[in-house]
Amino acid sequence: MGASEVLTDPSSLYDVGNGEYSDTYTMLTVRNALASVQNGESERYEELVQSMQIIKGADHAVWADLVTILNALSGSVACIDIIHHRKLLSSVFGMSLWDLKPHVMEALVGLLISLAATSGKYLDSCLNMLIGHFVPPRWVIDRLSQRRVIDQKTDVLSQVHGAILKISLLVPLAPSRLLPMLAQQMPKINKKDNVVVMYVENLFKLESSPIGQVGSSMLFMMVMERLRDLDLEIDWDDILQDDSSRGMFDMELEDTMNEGEENTSGGNVVFESLDKLMVISFDHLESCNLDGRLDQVFEKLFGAFENFILNTYKSKVSQFLMFYACSLDPENCGVKFASKLMDIFLSSNKPRPTRQVSLSPLCSNVSYSLHNTLVLMTTWLMSAIAYLASYLARGKFLPITYVATMLKRLVDECADYCGACNDDIRPEAHQIFYSGCQAIMYVLCFRMRSILNVPLFRSQLIPLESILMHRLNPLMVCLPSVVAEFLKQAKAGGMFVVSDAFIFDDLLESELSRAFGGPERLDTFFPFDSCLLKSSNSYISPNFIYWSMVRPTYEEDDDDEEDAEIIVNGDEESDEEEEEGDLDYSMNKMSITPKHSFKNKMERDGLLKMPSMIRPSISPQSF
Repeated sequence: MGASEVLTDPSSLYDVGNGEYSDTYTMLTVRNALASVQNGESERYEELVQSMQIIKGADHAVWADLVTILNALSGSVACIDIIHHRKLLSSVFGMSLWDLKPHVMEALVGLLISLAATSGKYLDSCLNMLIGHFVPPRWVIDRLSQRRVIDQKTDVLSQVHGAILKISLLVPLAPSRLLPMLAQQMPKINKKDNVVVMYVENLFKLESSPIGQVGSSMLFMMVMERLRDLDLEIDWDDILQDDSSRGMFDMELEDTMNEGEENTSGGNVVFESLDKLMVISFDHLESCNLDGRLDQVFEKLFGAFENFILNTYKSKVSQFLMFYACSLDPENCGVKFASKLMDIFLSSNKPRPTRQVSLSPLCSNVSYSLHNTLVLMTTWLMSAIAYLASYLARGKFLPITYVATMLKRLVDECADYCGACNDDIRPEAHQIFYSGCQAIMYVLCFRMRSILNVPLFRSQLIPLESILMHRLNPLMVCLPSVVAEFLKQAKAGGMFVVSDAFIFDDLLESELSRAFGGPERLDTFFPFDSCLLKSSNSYISPNFIYWSMVRPTYEEDDDDEEDAEIIVNGDEESDEEEEEGDLDYSMNKMSITPKHSFKNKMERDGLLKMPSMIRPSISPQSF
């Protein structure tokens, strides 16, 4: 029935709330008001529009009238015209559930569902209005500590999600229309509040609903993108309190959390938002695991990680979402994550699909010429191997058999690379190779004792000796602190046949060691260094290998420097001459590992000793 076909009824709209009138009478009165506009009589239509206005402090009778009108409109949506009734529609879509009583909310939501399901013309407006409630008004945010406001928030969001679900069931097109709107309305980073956390909570509710069956991938993309943005917003230098006297294996959260807890709070809203966002993300993954769908969700999560995190400059925390997912299901997700990273690294000779990547500031405006494509590809591969190395080193839930298997693949790949190497030995031409070598050494710094204790695993590392002695000289290019710790353990564990071959001069100050340095030197990036967010770390730490848990192959209490010494600068008398040059080895800022300066013998010796600040492990398991 069209609006023009509605029978004229002279009754005043102000009488519709009177209990003497039936619902049918009220509906006819509303339809008559709608039809009057097209008949050139707008008085009753204006009364209808006026009745939709919310008056603060209105009594129960006014609310009852509004419920009656909303219900009548729900039964009359076919009579509503998008042109003639623009003022009425504007009034409806301008209402806020946060301002309404529960029974009025229910009536308004019913009208929105009817509008969305009756005509596609109103679908977008209804969905936009509903998701606009994901972020409460300021007066709600300021009072969220009050029980009454918390209950109101629960009621409003329950109505919103119920309406979205019903609309999606009634209109199959709705989810595909909803997802772009969600991305568009995603709050930007706000240093004054954490509304983005509230918004993401609602995204996860949608992901858990039937809407997630078609929109899970895009929802995780939205969450991961905002995690990245918050991650990059934080000035980590203010948090880390960098101490250049500590080695890269010293910096552990077990020390910093107990000695400087105030550094992790500090009232920084962005920092707190990131921590809360990580926690609700962890909780959602745990819920997915309990529901038996983590394996399915993991594929979507990895896609989001690959697009927004893997190649992001200076990401410090957001990657731990992958780590936690893997810890929940090591046999499936844990293995998949490492395998996917390995496949990316081994795909250097395979074409990669075009995808969105996060570029470092120095590369943000590059054109996609062949050269720049190769640069991006190299960065991509180096990031993948850095993640793989850090993951294999830190994941307590990974069995040593699997770690050994992955190490064998890396060793074999590097050995093949050496065999096919041409005469070009410029370090910048072999960055991927050096990243692979450093990955192997870094993992062995954490896992060497367990690896060498198994003859089969030890035998799989035999090619490593020839790799490290190759004319490409990876020991002179990889991160000195990793090389030094690796060689110290390799010597004590008897890994190499001729250990004297690995006593080398001028490692730290080698021109090769700085050949492809700078802010994009991803081979010094260890993404799963200790998580710096206190609440988030409580989820990570039970499955995380801290350096204090590692049992190196050398005796920890052995002070015999002659037995443990590795010469890192052969000519000790050249210290004064070296100080005139550029002696500060600036570690890549993508790692939370502190920067080092090796200007004197005391600092060099400090590199070769176990960190004095590391406490004995409280864990019964050693690695």
